[in-house]
Amino acid sequence: MRVAIVENTRITHHGQVGVALHERAALIDLIKPWSGQSLPRTVDADALVVFGGEQSATDDHSHPYLPELARLMAAYAAMDRPVLGICLGSQVLARAFGADNQLGVAPEFGWVEVGLTAAGRADAVLSAVPDRFAVFQWHSDTFTLPDGAVHLAASPAARNQAFRIGRATYGMQFHFEASRPVVRDWAATFPEAIERMQPGWIRRHADLAATQGAEADDHGLALARAWVALI
Repeated sequence: MRVAIVENTRITHHGQVGVALHERAALIDLIKPWSGQSLPRTVDADALVVFGGEQSATDDHSHPYLPELARLMAAYAAMDRPVLGICLGSQVLARAFGADNQLGVAPEFGWVEVGLTAAGRADAVLSAVPDRFAVFQWHSDTFTLPDGAVHLAASPAARNQAFRIGRATYGMQFHFEASRPVVRDWAATFPEAIERMQPGWIRRHADLAATQGAEADDHGLALARAWVALI
C-alpha cells in the first residue's frame, strides 16, 4: 500500500500511526506544504493522513495551501480512499465538508479522558478502545460536526472529538499518535508553550506518563492499527 502523509509543521511525529503503517510495510509519500512543497493535484495514493500543526484551519493568510488541502481530503473521501485527519487535520477535514471552525474556545492539554458515543462503540475503528479512554490532547480550536458525519467521541471541553464520513474518512481531534516518547520530545522542545497551556504540567509529566501515558499508548496503537486495516 502507498499512503500520502501531510505534515503541517516543522516538527511532526508520526508516532503510533507510523508504527501501524510500518507493520503493514506501507510506502510513504511525505508532503510538507508548510515548507513550500506543492500538494498533489490528484488522488494518487491508497490513503491520506493529515497531521497537526500550530496554525488554525482557517489561517489561509499565513498558510495559503489550506483550502487546497481541504479539497484534497474531500477528493480522497469521494473516491473511498481512507482519510485520517488528526488535530489540525480533523479541523481541516471538518472545513472541507462545510463545518464551522471555532477558534480558541476549547483548550485541552495533556492526557484527557474521552468517551465514545453509541455510534463510536459500533465503529470499525473507535471500537478498538474502551468506552472511556485516556488520550493526549493539545489544541485550543474545535469545529461543528459536518452535515452527514457520524459523531464518534466527545470530551467535556470539546464535544466533537471524533467523527466519520462515509466508510473510512475520520477526523480525530485528539493526538492518539502521541506515544510517550512523542510527548517526551514535545515537552523537551516546547516547554514554554506547554507552560502557557497548562502551568506546572512539565513538573508532573513523569508521573502522568507512568500512569495515563502508559494507558494512552495502548489505546493509540489500537486505533492506528484499526484505521490502517481499512486501507
